[in-house]
Amino acid sequence: MAELLPALAQNDGHLFWRAAARVHAALAETLPPGVDVHEYAALLSLAGGITRTQQSIATAISVSRTTVVKVAADLATQGLVTRVRNPDDRRSYALTRTAKGAAAARSWRRHVEDLEDALTSVFTLDEREELRQILVRISEQDLAPDTPAPLLDSIAFLITRVHFRMHRDFSAVLAPLGIEPRHKGCLAALHASGPIPQAELARILGVSAASVVQMVDDMERRGLVERRRLETDRRTQLLHLLPEAEVVATQARELSDELTSEILVMLSGAERKRLTGYLLRFVTAP
Repeated sequence: MAELLPALAQNDGHLFWRAAARVHAALAETLPPGVDVHEYAALLSLAGGITRTQQSIATAISVSRTTVVKVAADLATQGLVTRVRNPDDRRSYALTRTAKGAAAARSWRRHVEDLEDALTSVFTLDEREELRQILVRISEQDLAPDTPAPLLDSIAFLITRVHFRMHRDFSAVLAPLGIEPRHKGCLAALHASGPIPQAELARILGVSAASVVQMVDDMERRGLVERRRLETDRRTQLLHLLPEAEVVATQARELSDELTSEILVMLSGAERKRLTGYLLRFVTAP
């Protein structure tokens, strides 16, 4: 079970980051070989025998064009779609689902729904539906009108969409401070915990040791953090915040809080409080 510092447990931006990380980890660890969630989503967007361009698929399932190019090639190789040059743009392709692709979508759906059930097992059916509706409202402006219904029913998908928007917008507002959203979380964790080893920071943030090394390197170059060896154990280094870190962390918190309020403006105070509670349970579930 994940543990969060009190300073991070009520931060919606951090919770969405952790929730999206949990979704991605579950996708990698749980889906059986041969089942790709992006390929599954693409097949859903081609239901009913319709033909779509790769750009249309990317929009419908909310992924990058680069991802769809790879997905389209893989689906075509497996015989799950037919792929022809788009007559309106010879640089791109148009895809149509084959009978084999329809069968694969039906087969894969069971695995994806099992994964969804596992990720949301901490919620009652009513709680799950309320969380889904809240996530749809938050992400509505970023979803295509023809987003496949099974994706709109997926809490895992909706969490990743909200996180994508938050990360994009947070990155933009934090750029003038010379930090990224992940650095903001590091600064908040170190402020709350005091000097700690890198391994402890990785545990608090729920990321790999390699990710923490990179983040600490970034912040050290920025003059926000310093590694210091313990006098009693020269093998151990603790992370210490430098004076400028307090100023940057305060500015980052104010900017992020303001942006979070803008992103969640459609929620009442009570709904936002319940959203925070749902995300916390999602992130800390066994």
